[in-house]
Amino acid sequence: MAPATPAPAAPTAAPLPYATLLGFTRYVDRTGPAKATFVGGLRKQRASRSGFNPHGQLVKALKADIAFHTDGRHLSEVANVVKPRWRPLYESLVPGALTYLRSLGDPSTVELVPTRDALALLGGLPLKINPQFGLRHDDGHAEAVRLHFDEQPPSDEAVLATLHLMARHMDQVLPHAEPVLVDVRRGHSYRRDPNVRAEQVERWLAGEAAAFTAIWSTAA
Repeated sequence: MAPATPAPAAPTAAPLPYATLLGFTRYVDRTGPAKATFVGGLRKQRASRSGFNPHGQLVKALKADIAFHTDGRHLSEVANVVKPRWRPLYESLVPGALTYLRSLGDPSTVELVPTRDALALLGGLPLKINPQFGLRHDDGHAEAVRLHFDEQPPSDEAVLATLHLMARHMDQVLPHAEPVLVDVRRGHSYRRDPNVRAEQVERWLAGEAAAFTAIWSTAA
């Protein structure tokens, strides 16, 4: 008797379109064919479930200095405790992170508060809104903070998209807070421009999300 022919393996389902806030804002910062290349890379990364965040210990050190009012002690030490391969990266980030920390003023007047991630829909694109932490100042106002680690400062488009999308879902992330994007390397904080019309930004981002979804669906 001939051996039974094994059943063909079921095809692997293609990953559905999805982006984090970081991935989407990096996408809107690109033009032309670079957009398709970038989305194709995100799709492959999603399918392989790969990805690594090299900045995690720096974020932890910054949050510890805010929470324990230690005026940069944890940040000043973190480059010495990471793996040697990451030390140059941390040495380039720590001075700006200290500048940002000290821009918050008297450590005793700032409290670290938790934020929640939000899963948003932009058109038909699921989008994860995930600030790194929240702050509450002694005058009562709160901030939800997203950190930018890249060598180049964030572009105007990336700043606009990040702050708009965080504000759009602030009721879930940290109610009544102000969105803030911090350029860690330079210690500079970006806040929303009150003269920018939110409905125009929304239309622009909806178009970008539709193009992102179309590219994702056709990527090999």
